[in-house]
Amino acid sequence: MADAAKQAQVSKRVMELTAQAVRKLKDPRVGMVTITDARITSDLREATVFYTVLGDEDQVKASAAGLERATGHLRTTVGRALGMRHTPSLQFIADTVPDQANRIEELLAKAAAADAEVHKIAEGAAYAGDANPYIEKEEPEDEAGDEPRK
Repeated sequence: MADAAKQAQVSKRVMELTAQAVRKLKDPRVGMVTITDARITSDLREATVFYTVLGDEDQVKASAAGLERATGHLRTTVGRALGMRHTPSLQFIADTVPDQANRIEELLAKAAAADAEVHKIAEGAAYAGDANPYIEKEEPEDEAGDEPRK
């Protein structure tokens, strides 16, 4: 088992090496692929590589097929550059964080529009009762002045 610092270092290096190797692939199916993250198990045997693809759904599927086909070549390239005793196996997973972020931004924009509409409706509104519904009690003044009681 590797410590967390070495695990993070190897993970970062796997991400960099995989990104370089993917750029050199000659498979036409692998389009505009960006390696976004890599995570490696604590025993440094299995790496999960996250990627995004610029394009529509068909290009995403084609790039996934191209990366699946090139996994062995990419593993060999990464293993030689790492120089470790055991080369980690690579698993490619499409990164959905950008899609989720876009969805959240759309929902926030809709919520802001709805909030603006509520404020516009509330501009001309008046209180149903008194402006200050809380009864404030007046404190009686001491007859002797400002001296506290004993």
